[in-house]
Amino acid sequence: MSMPSAPYVPALDSIDPALDLLDEIQRLRKARNAVILAHFYQDPEIQDLADFVGDSLQLSQQAAKTSAAVIVFCGVHFMAETAKILSPAKTVVIPDMDAGCSLADRCPGEQFGAWLKQYPDHEVVSYINCSAAVKALSTIICTSSNAVRVVESIPKDRAIVFAPDRHLGKWVMKQTGRDMVLWPGFCIVHEQFTAKRVATLKAQHPTAKLIVHPECDASVSQLADFVGSTAALLNYVAKDPAKAFIVGTEVGILHQMKKLRPDAELIPVPADSGCNCALCPYMKLNTLEKLYLTLRDLKPEITLDEATRIKALAPVQRMLALG
Repeated sequence: MSMPSAPYVPALDSIDPALDLLDEIQRLRKARNAVILAHFYQDPEIQDLADFVGDSLQLSQQAAKTSAAVIVFCGVHFMAETAKILSPAKTVVIPDMDAGCSLADRCPGEQFGAWLKQYPDHEVVSYINCSAAVKALSTIICTSSNAVRVVESIPKDRAIVFAPDRHLGKWVMKQTGRDMVLWPGFCIVHEQFTAKRVATLKAQHPTAKLIVHPECDASVSQLADFVGSTAALLNYVAKDPAKAFIVGTEVGILHQMKKLRPDAELIPVPADSGCNCALCPYMKLNTLEKLYLTLRDLKPEITLDEATRIKALAPVQRMLALG
């Protein structure tokens, strides 16, 4: 299990209000020999100053290839853990240690391990949106972009447990025809998209293409013109000639979509909770102020005990070996 090297609370009141945060971040980035990573769901201002913007695994792989001594992961906790798994010699920090993940947090390692005892003969496929402790209990890791390929790589006579996202698991089952035991987890953002809301939007925008993330419920996914990972959704928008897209994922991705298709209308699917937009509250905990403090103090730091890291690395490497 990972934890901060010492209790740390971002001292926002220690920042000089006259400080130019962007200039200081640039100065500290060079002084620390740091690489700044930003997930697609981060605020636009953080995406724009990052060295790399992308999906969680892609970012960790890119950071591992750099000569940076410090990885600043503007994302959520499990993503920073993945960076540490792949780059154990680098210092990995995250602007806010409370930037967790509703999906990963609903699958604690100890609870998952106890649950797995019911399925001793099953291969364990875990979505990368899980903790290092869960990765360490897995046969192989997958991402939303390669989940189908990972499951298809497992011999058909082998039973499979899929965790922690039940919606991604159901989508993979439909694509592969494989039956799997599903851990009952979900993402609080994608869980709130409903077929009723989507159908209303489609009626209001009849020429728009509906594109959604596979973490959505099957009732939403079956209405979509395209289902794919964040990177796949971006690629679809970039290449499809449609002039309007209804987008079923966290709204942070619209920033990159607008850059790719300034001519297209982008319509976010609203959450079914009274809010008009789909925001991940954990992703939004990272701010420019906290990013500055993280570079200044090199805290909070992600640490993993080596035994857990090595166990977690093995299933990641099995996935990477598939190409």
